[in-house]
Amino acid sequence: MSDPFELADAPPPVSGGGAPIGESHLENLNDSQLAAVEAMEGPLLMLAGAGTGKTRTLTTRLAHILVRGKARPWQVLAVTFTNKAAREMRQKVAALLRQPVEGWWISTFHAIGARILRAHAEGVGLKANFTILDEDDQARLIKQLLAGRGIDGKRWPARVVLAVIQRWKDKGLTADKVSEAEAADVADGLGRELYAEYQERLRVLNAADFGDLLLHCLTLFQARPEVLRTYQRQFRYILVDEYQDTNIAQYLWLRLLAQEHRNICCVGDDDQSIYSWRGAEVGNILRFEADFPGATVIRLERNYRSTPRILAAASGLIAHNKGRLGKTLWSNLDEGEKVRVVGVWDSQEEARIVIDEIEALQGKGEALNEIAVLVRAGFQTREFEERLIALAIPYRVIGGPRFYERQEIRDAVAYLRVIVQPDDDLAFERIVNQPKRGLGPATLRTPRELARRQGISLIAATRRLLATDELKPRARNTLAGLLGDFDRWRGLQGSLAHPALVETVLDESGYAGMWRQSQTPDAPGRLENLKELVAAVAEFGGLGDFLEHIGLVMENEESPDQEKMTLMTLHGAKGLEFDTVFLPGWEEGLFPHQRALEQGGAEALEEERRLAYVGLTRARSRAIICFAASRRVHGKWQSAMPSQFIDELPAEQIDFVARPGLYRGGGKFTVSARRRRVQAGQRDASRQSSGLASGLTSGLTSGQRVFHQKFGYGRVIAAVGDKLEIAFDKAGIKKVMASYVKVV
Repeated sequence: MSDPFELADAPPPVSGGGAPIGESHLENLNDSQLAAVEAMEGPLLMLAGAGTGKTRTLTTRLAHILVRGKARPWQVLAVTFTNKAAREMRQKVAALLRQPVEGWWISTFHAIGARILRAHAEGVGLKANFTILDEDDQARLIKQLLAGRGIDGKRWPARVVLAVIQRWKDKGLTADKVSEAEAADVADGLGRELYAEYQERLRVLNAADFGDLLLHCLTLFQARPEVLRTYQRQFRYILVDEYQDTNIAQYLWLRLLAQEHRNICCVGDDDQSIYSWRGAEVGNILRFEADFPGATVIRLERNYRSTPRILAAASGLIAHNKGRLGKTLWSNLDEGEKVRVVGVWDSQEEARIVIDEIEALQGKGEALNEIAVLVRAGFQTREFEERLIALAIPYRVIGGPRFYERQEIRDAVAYLRVIVQPDDDLAFERIVNQPKRGLGPATLRTPRELARRQGISLIAATRRLLATDELKPRARNTLAGLLGDFDRWRGLQGSLAHPALVETVLDESGYAGMWRQSQTPDAPGRLENLKELVAAVAEFGGLGDFLEHIGLVMENEESPDQEKMTLMTLHGAKGLEFDTVFLPGWEEGLFPHQRALEQGGAEALEEERRLAYVGLTRARSRAIICFAASRRVHGKWQSAMPSQFIDELPAEQIDFVARPGLYRGGGKFTVSARRRRVQAGQRDASRQSSGLASGLTSGLTSGQRVFHQKFGYGRVIAAVGDKLEIAFDKAGIKKVMASYVKVV
């Protein structure tokens, strides 16, 4: 019997309109791209730098395989991360071939996993018509399991437990393979048992979740070698896009499928691996040659997007990473402007000069659609949004709602609206059970009906009912306490500064505490936004003025087809490009982000540097980096040091611009003594006049024991100018200003 996966004869070249298309699809490829397309035998790693045409190269390679008769469409597996990318790949290959092609296996990891799983569902205890549960259904199921085991759902929210289980699945771990150490800190030590119970419930329901689509495939391939053998023989060629973003389960899945023919081509950029928090493992791409001995590595280094100066600055920065395979981007474009590094006194000035420059660029005919401000943290957008609104510059926030449209901000503003206007029923209904107070729709039905009958507000109706027995005792007591809180907060308006009042409301209502206790991944960001809201309130004369401002902001929606500048986070910017890119907030603790470093150490620092590299390489013609000597973070002014990434930029590619007396140049920045107090609390006049701080390290040498107010005790390991590198006992190695430490 013939092998159904063997080609009896090499098929003729794919043709369009009855005539062979020849090899016109190879036209206009550069040498590296052509080499990657034609290297069709054996494992291939295509290291494709930013803007080097990797999508075109990948799709051309796929078309070339078909044109050369190396495989039929169903014998090529091409995997991507998004449905959009898969759709574009199919369209581009069909365009190159000038004809539609049937039988594709081009899709996302999970879609292909589901396709394989439905064909062999019985191998993992499911039926072919299994349901793929969405996140809400998954959380509901976990909630039931937590309740069944008597685990406190407030201490261990269902979505937190679910996130842990999904992280295990991303690592390719079934419940029996999760170590005791990994499970010990989850759900009172019952994480592994909950995982196993959750999987059993899914089996009974004939259901799978997103993580199962690959994990079950791994289980199937291990339990049924003949099934694995079938797909290994079928897929003569495997192509993988964005390989640097793969997790461990995806990595294991690909390795198994590639063992027969070993014609696997992985395309990616180790310098753009920025999603470890999603489970991405940069090590997958770094060890490709070890996983596939004899692999060919082709570097796509010619950039078609950015000017040589931008590329040189980005390459000089990323060269400081040790965990990389290495490549150097270059371009034939005009040299272009140097990367500008702008130092300002504070974050308000930063927002002002950035938006003013955007307005100036617009006046010169620059398209707003080609201008972007890329921030490290979401809370940074607020000051830019305020300035954009003041100057009536249309903008869009990509990757999330505008600042005042975010859930936590709308909730907090609703509390303030009820304080200022007690008859605001919409605001009251929004937060009456936020955080949870046990006041469901049934409880509110009675006061709502009374309000409608008597033509009064919901709060007025509730007050009348509190004097009766119409409400159940528990609900009556809860509502009485809430209305009492609003009365007290309202009474504080005359005696308490309005920013302090907002903080009081958020704390006493339990709303801020709700997010502090939440273990969801977005909780820290929501708390940051609430703190930024307090800072925003401080800019107005009172709550009434602030709420009027909010009303005007919310009405500032522009038509969808209007040109707008883009405001977004660096993580959301990957894959995009703009003529002009502003990169504000390059300061220690913000970028690189302190929380990332505390959680991930040296590896996190390298990922933060990759994020900076991604930001720079979004720019085609113009990149402007900004940093401030002091920044208002969540309503409190903090002194800031320039990011170490600024020191790592090649000086010959940079134009330094700083306020007089604030910073000194020469490629190494130090904060002027004028912005600090010396240890005795008095200003040093000579340092003020010179703007230098070279004397601050006098007497401090390597090995000295010091104390820092934030990081505690440590030992100096290096001193350059007034910047110290200190190995702290608990906080690890940090760079700090000499004026912030004292010898012990």
